Amino acid sequence: MPALRLYAGPLARQHLERHGLRPQDVGAIPAAAGGPKGLILGPLDRFIFGEWLPRSQQPVDLIGASIGAWRMATACLDDPAASLARLERDYIGQHFELPQGQKRHTAEQISRQFARNLQVFYGERVEEVLRHPRYRLHIVTSRGRHVLSRDGALRTPLGYLGAYVANAMGRKALGAWLERVVFSSLQGDEPAALPFGTQDFRTRQMPLNAGNFMDALQASCSIPFVLRPVHAIAGAPPGPYWDGGITDYHLHLRYQTPDTAPLVLYPHFQRAVVPGWLDKRWKGRHAASPALDRMVVVAPDPDWVKTLPHGRLPDRSDFNRYSQNLAARVQAWSAATAAAVRLADEFAQWLERPDLSRVGAL
Repeated sequence: MPALRLYAGPLARQHLERHGLRPQDVGAIPAAAGGPKGLILGPLDRFIFGEWLPRSQQPVDLIGASIGAWRMATACLDDPAASLARLERDYIGQHFELPQGQKRHTAEQISRQFARNLQVFYGERVEEVLRHPRYRLHIVTSRGRHVLSRDGALRTPLGYLGAYVANAMGRKALGAWLERVVFSSLQGDEPAALPFGTQDFRTRQMPLNAGNFMDALQASCSIPFVLRPVHAIAGAPPGPYWDGGITDYHLHLRYQTPDTAPLVLYPHFQRAVVPGWLDKRWKGRHAASPALDRMVVVAPDPDWVKTLPHGRLPDRSDFNRYSQNLAARVQAWSAATAAAVRLADEFAQWLERPDLSRVGAL
């Protein structure tokens, strides 16, 4: 059974037919939100950033939300393969000790621990991320507006209820409750140009620098009601900033790549590129659109996924499933990531001998 599937938009497929897939063809790499699901992409990340992409020299835009932002920031570190391997180990091994007498962690406790984890992981290496000679990092966050412009025990649930109803009416209506704020590494004295159009959704862009890197990355990972939103991000408008996956779950964006490096290469954990987290139930919004015409998705085969522990990808529900049994969760997630080495191996083989019969329509 093959572990890997490839999908391409129509323009991407035309390119593959003429040239195959070469590292110099890649102009942008998105990385989705999705929590532990992103672990399955670790071996692919290490191959792409550690072996394959260094064979080229063009600038590449890396766009990430939530765990995707963490992955893309780590790819910007020196020795990305080793750094991405450490990210995998640290993410699998993370454990939030439950204080005596408590039945569950508070969002405040999880946020404090997560901030410490980021500090330990990046330490004094933030400048490595920000000054990468080729990669332009874009961290996606969701900033609250109107009712959600302040976090509160009553305001936040009411605000997200309003956001859910608005999003059901239309994705653009969600912009009245939340806006996309992208923190981009600098190109000269200004943020690097966004590699996508912003007509689809209310958007702001802010410079990403050493003074706000940790807060921006934590904000992009701050799942509502699980972690507290991040406030007072340096250089950004006031307000609470939540998980970038709320506005851009799988980064279904209107990508704009140069003709010299036209492809958007997307290591993803599924075929569908869902616009926002609140769109998960709206299956009609899961289909590809012209925005993805230049995209190549590299994803695990759904039948292969059924061979993993519990017959699925690692999932955030596993934190509840295993509760305080860290060893059992580590064993299950480690088994999944070990099996995922096949994804990288099969992708490397396909690159050597591209077979267009294995590339499905996105």
